[in-house]
Amino acid sequence: MGTPAAASSAFAVSGPFTAINVYLTEGGARGTISTSSSLHASAQNRYRSHLVRTTAYGLIPAEFRKKARRLPTAPKPTTANTFIRRGSLKSVTRRRTVLDFARGRGPYVWITAYDYPTARLVDEAGVDGILVGDSLGMVVLGLPNTLGVTMADMVRHTEAVARARPRALVVADMPFMSYEPGPEMALRNASRLVRAGADAVKLEGGAEYAHIVEKLVKAGIPVMGHIGLTPQRVLTLGGFRMVGKTEEQRKKILEDAKALRDAGVFAIVLEFVPASLAKEVTESVEVPTICIGSGPHCDGQILVLHDVIGLSERAPSFAKRYADAATLIKDAVARYAEEVRKGLFPAKEHYRD
Repeated sequence: MGTPAAASSAFAVSGPFTAINVYLTEGGARGTISTSSSLHASAQNRYRSHLVRTTAYGLIPAEFRKKARRLPTAPKPTTANTFIRRGSLKSVTRRRTVLDFARGRGPYVWITAYDYPTARLVDEAGVDGILVGDSLGMVVLGLPNTLGVTMADMVRHTEAVARARPRALVVADMPFMSYEPGPEMALRNASRLVRAGADAVKLEGGAEYAHIVEKLVKAGIPVMGHIGLTPQRVLTLGGFRMVGKTEEQRKKILEDAKALRDAGVFAIVLEFVPASLAKEVTESVEVPTICIGSGPHCDGQILVLHDVIGLSERAPSFAKRYADAATLIKDAVARYAEEVRKGLFPAKEHYRD
């Protein structure tokens, strides 16, 4: 291959041939090989295959890394956790894993996202975690609750979010009746979400589903727990209302949190419980707690994106709106419609003769 016209970084490596020059460009890692006349063609192909498998940190094979000389044009990482993404000149922070979520390292910022553009935007805003929630049934699909969301829905939206390649941890909800029948079904469905791009799954329920959590964790699938108000139990709860106000409910939620911890969850969502109970749960378990409508005493917070940006028709009382995207969208579309009807769009700059 020829040398790129504008390379962002370059490396020179000495070896059994004259030189290897590796460049990082918009198209990815590229290189040139200059060899002596005695070097066999198959050897050239072998070294070219090494170039293809270069790493984002080194851009050269491990066996050559000690011999590499970084040229002056090579970009310098800003921190130990940044690297140059292959095929891009953008410096990005390394991806988060479940190991990054531990007590004492918060507060953690979580938000929902259901498609490629919103996942890209919330990740660029700097959130720690993205939940592909079954709340998409209500805020995206227009359903009255989450019970109608299917595995096909969750897989499709998880794939869309994963295509944004976010730095944030991606967790996908296990929808209603995707795990309740038993561990084997839970394992099959959780694996589908992981293959779709999720880093972990979330399931609702406490001690009664601890054996399912344990099964998933042993199989290598990280699990986030969810207790308190569990929307998939809306029919038995009698609506979306606060849970944990009675002593019996408080005791059950504490027991659930400890059972999920023992089963191996890496975090627990506490939804719409009294702040005092959320504080007690947080102090009782060693895994981080993520609050939604449960006060300030958890290790992190999570909200539904549509509530945050003002797209929800009926946002819950515990949500805060930080923008009015609904008005922004309506105004933009109204202006577009007006210009079309007046013959102002498309203007000359929007088309070619």
